[in-house]
Amino acid sequence: MGCLLALFAFISPRLAILLVWLFSSRMAVAFGSFWWALLGFILMPWTTLAWAVAYAPLRGVTGIGWVVVGLAVLADLSSHMSAARARRGRRARAAG
Repeated sequence: MGCLLALFAFISPRLAILLVWLFSSRMAVAFGSFWWALLGFILMPWTTLAWAVAYAPLRGVTGIGWVVVGLAVLADLSSHMSAARARRGRRARAAG
């Protein structure tokens, strides 16, 4: 399941989250509430997926898991920043 999940994550992190939610209980275990998982699915999909994968039921996220989650946060932030830059570029071309 790990290699298949990685393949789907490279295609779309939201698709990978959906598959994890459908075929395992990791999402329910990693997030105490459905709403946190839904909010992560909408706003920060890479971080949500990394948290679900790195989460250990008894200890939470530890060790290298924090590195994985940190890299996912950076991926989400860079995605949001590049989308904002593209919007500004489109507005500038439309106004000019």
